[in-house]
Amino acid sequence: MASPLNVLMVGTGEYTTGFVGGGASGSDKKVGVVGLSMFDLRRRGKVGKLGMVGVNGTKFPAIREHLNKNITQVYNNLDTSFDSFPADNAKDPESYKAAIDALQPGDAITIFTPDTTHYPIALYAIERKIHVMITKPAVKELAHHIALLEAAEKHRVYVYIEHHKRFDPAYADAKHRAKNLGDFNYFYSYMSQPKSQLQTFAAWAGIDSDISYYLNSHHVDICDSMVSQLGYVPVKVSASASTGVAVSLGCHEKTEDTISLLVHWQKEDDPTKHATGVYTASWTAPQKAGVHSNQYFHYLAQGGEIRIDQAKRGYDVAEDAAGQLMWYNPFYMKYAPDEDGNFAGQSGYGYVSMEKFVDGCRAVNAGTLTPRDLDAKGLPTLRNTIATTAILEAGRRSIDENREVRIERKDGEWRLV
Repeated sequence: MASPLNVLMVGTGEYTTGFVGGGASGSDKKVGVVGLSMFDLRRRGKVGKLGMVGVNGTKFPAIREHLNKNITQVYNNLDTSFDSFPADNAKDPESYKAAIDALQPGDAITIFTPDTTHYPIALYAIERKIHVMITKPAVKELAHHIALLEAAEKHRVYVYIEHHKRFDPAYADAKHRAKNLGDFNYFYSYMSQPKSQLQTFAAWAGIDSDISYYLNSHHVDICDSMVSQLGYVPVKVSASASTGVAVSLGCHEKTEDTISLLVHWQKEDDPTKHATGVYTASWTAPQKAGVHSNQYFHYLAQGGEIRIDQAKRGYDVAEDAAGQLMWYNPFYMKYAPDEDGNFAGQSGYGYVSMEKFVDGCRAVNAGTLTPRDLDAKGLPTLRNTIATTAILEAGRRSIDENREVRIERKDGEWRLV
């Protein structure tokens, strides 16, 4: 039997703890995703020791109080204790190094931090033979993605990108059906979040990253997972951005509101076959949009088409406190306890994504699977997400340089020109 996996959670924000700006997040992640999932996986015996590291240790007393109130007191037998770095009276932007140094080879980390920090944190862990989960996007630059892949193969560790939309049952079913619809022709996607999210991301929006890296990464990855199985690769990208709203709300002057990527795809074994993908993301949707994330796509192929709208899901709630009709998503993370007061969200695709990573690490540690075996399963590993990084960086460069950017792949090597 595989041993429990020791996990260090890097990043203390909304996705890990649900704690933002001194209190519970105003989004649908009021108690987070990573922490809650790991606490439950520890209860189930799949995870052992848990740690958490941030930049500002003075936040930890409030975070512990928040987790105790919203998890320990809500569910049966969910221990929310964890070791923390740095100390509660200290601030240290490189505290992740001491925290990772305290781990042993075969332990794991999760990285839910601003995009520009993913590469140095992941590389530091990989070089110490630590398995790594990175929130999407993996990294901002194709060169960094390739460097991490080479380091992971050298040190024989598992690196997984947390593209949880792959485990949304409708999206997973769409990928399966796409295999039987013939050649890829057209893909269009849209994903947005309300302007209030800009308050959560004000420290890095337009500075460290943009809305395309943050939201387009979901559907670019979904499209790539659907069409790569048919032999299609991206060959060129042009992008366009809208501006004005985010800046008027106090964001950095370079913050775009909405970004659209136009991606040309080509079938590798038949260059006469082309397809088009358009991916649009915005974080300036109306405050009262009714959903935390508007999300849908249209896939057209030679033998049929698929349309998915995952914003409303046929479930709406009217609450006086909200002042509007709301569409919640319990299929992502089910926070409601069962009839006995137990956490019952193990089937949510946000939780499933976490469990897939933990199971993969444990299998590698036990010697029953290798990282290459996990690549072959079609999971969102470093190797299986190279095209997504290439497209996102090409889109950023297209906007910054006002030109079309080509993606070249030869003998397994990727580059942007």
